[in-house]
Amino acid sequence: MTQQPFSRPGAIDLSGFTGTAAPASASGAPGASGSPTATGSYTVEVDEQSFQGILEASMAAPVILVFYSASRSPESVTLAADVSTIVEDYDGRFLAGLVDIDANPQIAQAMQIPQVPLMYVILDGRPATQPIPGAPPIDELRAFFNQLGQQLTVQGITGRHQPRRRAGLPEDADGGAALDPRYAPAQEALEAGDIDTAVAEYQKLVDANPADAEAAAGLAMAKVLQRTQGVDLNEARAAAAASPDDVAAQIMVADLDLLGGHVEDSFARLVELVRRTAGDERNAAREHLIALFAAVGNDDPRVLKGRQALASALF
Repeated sequence: MTQQPFSRPGAIDLSGFTGTAAPASASGAPGASGSPTATGSYTVEVDEQSFQGILEASMAAPVILVFYSASRSPESVTLAADVSTIVEDYDGRFLAGLVDIDANPQIAQAMQIPQVPLMYVILDGRPATQPIPGAPPIDELRAFFNQLGQQLTVQGITGRHQPRRRAGLPEDADGGAALDPRYAPAQEALEAGDIDTAVAEYQKLVDANPADAEAAAGLAMAKVLQRTQGVDLNEARAAAAASPDDVAAQIMVADLDLLGGHVEDSFARLVELVRRTAGDERNAAREHLIALFAAVGNDDPRVLKGRQALASALF
């Protein structure tokens, strides 16, 4: 999957998510003869009649389209059931749209679905990522949704879907998704390019509720945007290359790498800086790296790997 910048609305960096296929689980997931049932408040079975409405619903909040086939791929049914389970925990941040390609071949043809299992993140009526193949374990899926939610918040995309109570779109589907008012001031500031105001608004949210993970991630990433405003990437890289132990120069390139979607490169740069430095300089590099962990999300596998690397560098 190609790297995509965090800062561009609608472009989601999910390079750390492999989507490796996994066997269907033995408990709770449907088998080859079954199919997922859209019983949750934020899950719909998509057919040809409701497909356009689902795309329209993605104009305000993401839709996760899962393509499955009970006859061709038991693990695709497991994936659909797992995604349906997970989205319920997000109170409308995501809507799961389950597409049975056997019952709806026209949709599969229109979306050019080569095989199942396959998942798309749909935003603004179009895919926001490359197609994601495979059926990863549910814990990996949860990490994926955490990362996605945090990145959307950073981009100011905080709309929510209204609950669905039956298969297909409800009568009030035109209402689509409701903007979470907590994040509206920060979102408006980001859309206007007013990063300083966005930082201030996210800071208010974090001060009011330090447990608000979305606000904390938004604040951390907004600060990255604030620090890198007007910085020339080539000049920053040249300065860092000329002074490998200059903490400020290395931090700047790490920030730019993060914004460019090169998350692991960003972390590795600062881990090595921690390894080479001592005293106040080492502490500054360590604290900045921890701040970048928060920006990406503590459940992200790359953050977990980065924390291990940091511990090794420190001890």
